[in-house]
Amino acid sequence: MTAFDHLFVSPTGTMLPAWSEAFPAARSTGTRQLASSALPTAVLWLRLDQDLPLDMQVNAVRARCGTLPIVVMSDLPQDDEALAALSAQARGYCNSHAGADVLSKIASVVSQGGLWIGETLMHRILSVQHLIRVPEAAARPDWRLKLTPREVEVAELAAAGTRYKEIARQLMITERTVKMHMAGILEKLGLRDRLQLALLASERHPAVEVAN
Repeated sequence: MTAFDHLFVSPTGTMLPAWSEAFPAARSTGTRQLASSALPTAVLWLRLDQDLPLDMQVNAVRARCGTLPIVVMSDLPQDDEALAALSAQARGYCNSHAGADVLSKIASVVSQGGLWIGETLMHRILSVQHLIRVPEAAARPDWRLKLTPREVEVAELAAAGTRYKEIARQLMITERTVKMHMAGILEKLGLRDRLQLALLASERHPAVEVAN
């Protein structure tokens, strides 16, 4: 291991105690200060700005760090956001306030080429598989044709892990209208929840993903 294996990127550049405990030689930087000339050799940890779309943040960091493994960290972790992170080619997803022992385990898994999505989502995928199976009628590339242009916008933002408040702000509509659109989207596509929508939008068949 070198003296600079892990880099924590966050809106403020703050280094949390657990991060330092897990990786004493790790560094931290603000999202806007991230430079391709100062990258770690092992893992880059991205703490999300909860007010911005997940995919936009991951893509911005990816443009600077190339193929370096990215682990997305969220202050408010959610299953659909975890799937959105993996869809954006992140190698892991966890709570920003995870303990040092958990962070060490994540780093070990990711460094060996694995994926880390956390116990909650993994349990849901393995033991309640029927809840996340995308109906065959919906699992086709033309699923967007079933929706209105506005519903497509809402669906794509929601599938990327964007919260309703932010969707409303971006589309200049009310949060109540966003929820109404989501209800219509799920009904038209025959889906149960945002988790299924994230799977559909990522064009990954859950049964295949679980088998792998």
